Amino acid sequence: MFFVLSKILDFIIAPVCWVFALLLIGLLVKRQPLKKRLFISAFIVFYIFSNDFFSNEFIVRWEIPATEDSAIHGTYDVAIVLGGITNYDDRMDRIQFEHGGDRLFQAVRLYKQGKVKRIFLSGGSGNLDNHDVEAPLLRKYLLEIGIPDSVILVESKSRNTHENAIFAKPILDSVAPNGHYLLVSSGYHLRRALACFKKVGIKALPYSTDRIGGPLKWQIDYMLVPDIHAMIAWSALLHEYFGYMTYKVAGYL
Repeated sequence: MFFVLSKILDFIIAPVCWVFALLLIGLLVKRQPLKKRLFISAFIVFYIFSNDFFSNEFIVRWEIPATEDSAIHGTYDVAIVLGGITNYDDRMDRIQFEHGGDRLFQAVRLYKQGKVKRIFLSGGSGNLDNHDVEAPLLRKYLLEIGIPDSVILVESKSRNTHENAIFAKPILDSVAPNGHYLLVSSGYHLRRALACFKKVGIKALPYSTDRIGGPLKWQIDYMLVPDIHAMIAWSALLHEYFGYMTYKVAGYL
């Protein structure tokens, strides 16, 4: 039920849905003053949430900063890679990476550099129909690019960040009790992920990937011209804001 409700919440909090709702109501109402206010409101919401300057200023304050490679001392036992980064192309019979694919690529780089001994893939299905369980697909991909099977750990039951931590705990305790772990995830997601893993007793160094935010730019097009990528960034950020608060109330953090 929690998983289903989270999917519904994702839809409700997306700024593009707010714009659509305001425009739709504006088309349906007959009172001209109200119709005008709704259309103006839709324009304002669209402009604010499609503005790179606004989105960046909020995102950089939420994201976990990048981890310098120089901060990784010695060799870590496990790099924990959180899922939600792929979809599966049934026609081509192969995995396709989304924006968060950087999580896996950075973990592979760290392994190749000798900075981690093992790669832990945590993630079940992100679909309501429980289709395309992710971690085994990622394992298949790693094997195809030459990562030894002995290096790969898989947990394929979790469907959210809370379950990532819950199901990872016994596996990590069995293969590397009290080990040194890297928690690899997107910068905007790491704050909630770290809190979830800490709650179950897993202390890990955050390794921030595919960060959305960046340096402040004083450029006219950046500050004034609408950009759909800003709206996408807001959707990710609001998902994390509300997810963090919901997890806090539920006792997951």
